[in-house]
Amino acid sequence: MTMRPGTERKLLDAAEELFFTRGIAATPIDAVLDRAGVSAATLYRGYASKEALVAAALERRHDGWLRVWDEAVARASDDRGRLLAVFDALDAFRSTPIGSRWCAFLGTASEYADAPDEISVVLHHETTTLRSRLRAAAVPLVGADAADGLADRLLLVVSGALAMRLRGGADVGDTATARAVAAALLA
Repeated sequence: MTMRPGTERKLLDAAEELFFTRGIAATPIDAVLDRAGVSAATLYRGYASKEALVAAALERRHDGWLRVWDEAVARASDDRGRLLAVFDALDAFRSTPIGSRWCAFLGTASEYADAPDEISVVLHHETTTLRSRLRAAAVPLVGADAADGLADRLLLVVSGALAMRLRGGADVGDTATARAVAAALLA
């Protein structure tokens, strides 16, 4: 028996809100059930475990992030702008209802020394997608031979910008410094 879409949405909303702001280990599954207004039986009808719910919430978040990034890329007027659009997307995503104080993927990875398979798969997919999109945007600017290296450097800059959000403060939350570093890499 499958879960109703509305019930699944409530469950994933509650999971995102609690897991990615309070922490996965710090959030008991009962808190997610209470916030969503669903029973344990309903949860386990759709998800075999807490980790499966975390993975589903991350997958949904990833899909939302990609939509925001695609919109930022579509607004860019040239190849350089399309590559740097990742920073516009980071700022835009943060202002969405599912945006958070930092990256849910980094947060999840930091909570598991040895993540369960369902979470490892999602984390790997997110990293691979980010790297491949950065590489594809880099090719017109630096050529195919240099695109892998630039994509890896930009992945580090993007991850660092997301991690810096934990430090707080008015000048730490936006991506201006990360964009400047990325622009220097392109120069």
